[in-house]
Order: sequence, then structure tokens, then C-alpha cells
Amino acid sequence: MALHSKILIGLLAGAVLGISANLTAGGSDGLERVINLFTDPLGRIWLNALIMVVIPLVISTLTTGVAGLGSIAKVGRMGGLTLLTFVMFTAVSATLGLVLVNVIQPGANLDPELRTQLMQAYETESTKAMGVAQQGVSIDLFVNMVPRNPVSAAADFNMLGIIFFSLMMGVAMTRLPQDKAKPVLDFLNSLAHISIGIIEMVMMAAPFAVACLIFSVTGRFGFDILVSLATYVATVLAGLGIFMLVVYPLTLKFVAGRSPAAFYREAWIVIVTAFSTSSSNATLPTTLRVAEEKLGVPNEVAGFVVPLGATMNMDGTALFEGVTVLFIAQVFGIDLALGEQVLVILMAVVVSVGAAGVPGGSIPLLMIVLSMVGAPMEGIAIVLGIDRILDMCRTTTNVTGDLVSSTIVARYAGVKNGTSIV
Repeated sequence: MALHSKILIGLLAGAVLGISANLTAGGSDGLERVINLFTDPLGRIWLNALIMVVIPLVISTLTTGVAGLGSIAKVGRMGGLTLLTFVMFTAVSATLGLVLVNVIQPGANLDPELRTQLMQAYETESTKAMGVAQQGVSIDLFVNMVPRNPVSAAADFNMLGIIFFSLMMGVAMTRLPQDKAKPVLDFLNSLAHISIGIIEMVMMAAPFAVACLIFSVTGRFGFDILVSLATYVATVLAGLGIFMLVVYPLTLKFVAGRSPAAFYREAWIVIVTAFSTSSSNATLPTTLRVAEEKLGVPNEVAGFVVPLGATMNMDGTALFEGVTVLFIAQVFGIDLALGEQVLVILMAVVVSVGAAGVPGGSIPLLMIVLSMVGAPMEGIAIVLGIDRILDMCRTTTNVTGDLVSSTIVARYAGVKNGTSIV
């Protein structure tokens, strides 16, 4: 049986067991002990094992990808095309989210008593996120993109800093004689293969680990909170569904020149992994392997676009942020004018770039957008209870967008494995 089929079985089994546990023992000490001492730790250990490989994989693939382009001109061309693709997707997703939330009005009829209960229940989590958000407004976010110490940046998981360092190494190699750059390139190529080997071993445990992760989510929350916030959840999922089933397929067919059905068939394991881990970074190794081996994206293109996309291309996150900001504004009776909604779109595009590729990484940055349009940052507590479930869905959209972007760049950047074709 194929790995993605095993993962899907694990996903369904974990969901069924979790919902059953919630219905029969929801909120009990026994269920909490099972989650806290068994399923949640096992799931997080597996996630950590995947994320463990991200830093060496990004450094090796991004550096060798840039170096393989052969000249700064080609790096600039591919970089410009990649960033244009990311920005266009993110802007469209944020706009789509705002259109849907204005049409559906999910926050207009939320019970004030439920709003108060949710804010009290998640007061601690929202306070923590608020502290991170207030730090994130600082200009240091941009200053730290250029790390003073790459080793420290890797230790702190500063992905923007690691990406900048890797890009600089790759560009420097394009300016060196081949004999001087070759020893480091050989080492990095070997490091990439070793990282992929580790990933293949870790993924063998994916079906069981995924079952544990999904059990923890569904066992704790069940369906009650989804029913309470059903209209909001439906609005977010409708937007993400339109992107996955309409925007991406049309882009694949008419821009990338690919069959959407063939693309989704090859990308299925990436979609399942992204959904179950809620982490672009944890899915990155699988995304990279599928882009190169299944979709035929040249090594140089995949090694450049996919690691950047895991940090900078957040289509699902931008849509989620746009919907959530207007939803919370509606809940508190705040009427945002057209100009303020345009600001939400712009800020959703900008701050989604800084969203950490880990579960819940977009929440602090979402609070920044809330504060900029005058909505109470504390209102984020209303959606924290269901964020993990929505995070699974928006991460799936984010990661699929990375693969779609790599096929677009592969078509127009004029690069095939190892050589330029222009």
C-alpha cells in the first residue's frame, strides 16, 4: 500500500477515535491524561523529527539551487518571477477572503454570551499571543532577516535569516571559479541527500503519528465548538476550497501548462502531510521531494522556490487573516470602510510573509492586523479554540501553493536540471 494511503487511513482512524472519545469522555481527566501523556507527545516527537531536518535541507537545497543557476542574472530573473508569483497568489487569496466575509457576514449574529465565554476560556493563550504580536511590530523583524550569526539564526529557527544566508552563499558561488566552489557544493549536495534519507525514515512512522495528532485535536474539541462558530468556519473553508479547487487548477492549466488532475494525483502525499502536521516547515522535505521526483521540476527551481515558499508564500494564511479580521470586527460591531478593508488585504499580504511555518504561527501576526484596523486584539480568543483545525486546512493551501508556484517558475524561468535553456 502506498504511503499516502496509509497516512490517510491513519488520519481517518485518529479522527474517528478522537470524536468517539470526545462524545463519550469529553473533558474528563482520563481523556486528558491519554492526550497529554500519550497521543500528543508521540505526535509532537514525530513533528520534531521532521522539523529537525528543515535547517540542513533549506541551506543545502537553496544554496545549491542558486549556485546551479550559474549567474546572478539568472538568480535575479528566477527570484523576481518567484516573488511575483507569491505576491499575486497571496493578494488574490486575501481579496477572496474579504469578499466572502462581506457576503456571508459570519460575525453579525454571534451570540454575545458565547463571545464572552470563548474570550474567558482562551484568555491565557490570547495574552501570550498578544505579547508576541507586540514584539513582532518592531522593525527588528526586518533587521533580523540579515543574521549577524547564521549559526544563531539556525538555532533560533529564524527562517528568513537562514534563507538570506543561503541565498548569499549561492550567489557568492556563482562568482567563484568552479574549482573553488566545488568542494562546498559537493558537501551541500551530500547533505541534501542525507537529509532526504532521514526524512524517508521518519515518514515510515507517519500513519501512526498522524493518527495521534488528529486524535489529540478531535478528542479535546469534538464538534461542539465547530457548531458554535459554524458560519465563520464555513466562510474560511469555502475560501480555501475555492482556492484549492478553482484558482490552483485554473492556474495549473492556463499558466503552468499542466494537467490539474495529474498534479493533484502526484501531490496527494504532500496535501495529506500538510493537513496532518499543520506545518509548512514539517512538510517542506516531502514538498521538495515531490516537486523534483513526481512533478519533474528542475532541481535548481525546486531548491529555490520551495524553501522560499515554505516561509514566504502563505496563500491560505492570508485568506484566513482577512476573514478573521473582518469576522472579529463584525462580532464587536466595528464597521470597516472600504479603505480599511483594502488595508487589511495589504497587511495580510505583508505579514503572511513573516508567518512562522509551524502550527499556530500566524496568530501573533494576525493580531498585528487587528490592531491596525482598530479591532480589539483580545478578540483573537474567539477563534483560538478552533484554530488548530483551521490551521490544518490553511497549511494545506499554503503548501499546495508552493508546489503550484514551482511549476509556474519551472515553465518560465528558462532552467532545466543543471543548465540554462535560454
